[in-house]
Amino acid sequence: MRVFIKTFSELTTKELYQILRLRSEVFVVEQNCVYQDIDKKDEKAIHIFGVSKNIIIAYTRCFQPGAYFKEASIGRVVVQKKQRKLKRGNQIMLDSIRAIETLYHTKLIRISAQCYLKKFYNNLDFYSVGDEYLEDGIPHINMIRK
Repeated sequence: MRVFIKTFSELTTKELYQILRLRSEVFVVEQNCVYQDIDKKDEKAIHIFGVSKNIIIAYTRCFQPGAYFKEASIGRVVVQKKQRKLKRGNQIMLDSIRAIETLYHTKLIRISAQCYLKKFYNNLDFYSVGDEYLEDGIPHINMIRK
């Protein structure tokens, strides 16, 4: 998997289409969750995506401190279902963490994680803060990495 880091304006039409398709494929169809994915935050984010055989198979969007949370943040973490067993989620998260450290000069990162993925994020040195809450009908928890 080759990883790319781009601002919104640097994304090609094809890349943006593939990103939105992947997000819809997983968050709307696979998780059976109807929600407003296009939320006007993409323009403020840096987009980190993994490509294999000319297809985007893994993706995150990252925000500088203050743009989404007080801390830097990573969101919309998504990996194509058939790629998950290859640890693509781990790879795209590590690349996202490094990008935040390099571009925003901080190690402090907050995420809003789906609760069933707590162990995955714990293995990346994130820890839970606060209580669980529902977001779009799915249990979530805030997590921090220092």
